Amino acid sequence: METIMNYFETIPSSHRSLILVGGITFFWLIEYAAPLFKFKYKKFKHAWPNIFFTLTTIVINFVLAFILLKTSDWAVASKFGVLQWLNMPLWATILVGVALLDLIGAWLAHYVEHKVKPLWMFHLIHHTDNHVDTTTANRHHPGESVIRFIFTTLAVFIVGAPIGIIMLYQSLSVVLSQFNHANISLPKRLDDAISWIIVSPDMHKVHHHYVLPYTDTNYGNIFSIWDRMFGTFAKIRNEDLVYGVDTYPDVDSNSKISKLLKLPFAGYRAPVGAKFEVENKLDK
Repeated sequence: METIMNYFETIPSSHRSLILVGGITFFWLIEYAAPLFKFKYKKFKHAWPNIFFTLTTIVINFVLAFILLKTSDWAVASKFGVLQWLNMPLWATILVGVALLDLIGAWLAHYVEHKVKPLWMFHLIHHTDNHVDTTTANRHHPGESVIRFIFTTLAVFIVGAPIGIIMLYQSLSVVLSQFNHANISLPKRLDDAISWIIVSPDMHKVHHHYVLPYTDTNYGNIFSIWDRMFGTFAKIRNEDLVYGVDTYPDVDSNSKISKLLKLPFAGYRAPVGAKFEVENKLDK
């Protein structure tokens, strides 16, 4: 455990980039070999907007990274935060730290984005992808990237997380998000078993179904326990999934980046529900 912490405390930027690119590449290849849905789409064309938003997320997190570092350094030096108040073995400290960062920095942030209309307008871009695959994982408007960063900083402050645990959490978060968005087919029993611990592909796909109440379920990113604990866990048959969002049938996976960037400022639309005529059915 000490070796792991020592590594993540000083993890080079090149290694973090390798984790990001390596994860996308790995799941991208599996999508060719064992796809959940055989989309009729141009995979590279679909990936371009998502890659663009991945790059903007990287830039924003890089520019603001010093805030996380300063918050972590202050919490550790001041003995402030959950991890600073508890006397636990290193393995327990790491597990509790990653779990609480996931709860506040990911699950809570995601939940709030769905409940607060101005924040939903930024998160909406993520849901307009009607061909969900591993590149969808980081399809976040720059405004949402800032919102998520604020929640992550809040999590670091409350948890009192040292930098090694933060870097480990962020690395796991990236890979697990790529995994649970990937258009891959796992044996159903395996997927169900995985979903008792971490967010599995089938579990997260429910969140991308185009209508309520499914859109407001399965907010988790790493651990599935939060949705089960807070009553936001749901299931739906894969064959009944329709990706996208009912309020914006005019916006899809391949919309121009300029249109997606302007979307949060276009005005809120109330949920339409199942009355929405789906134009882009999944080819199963």
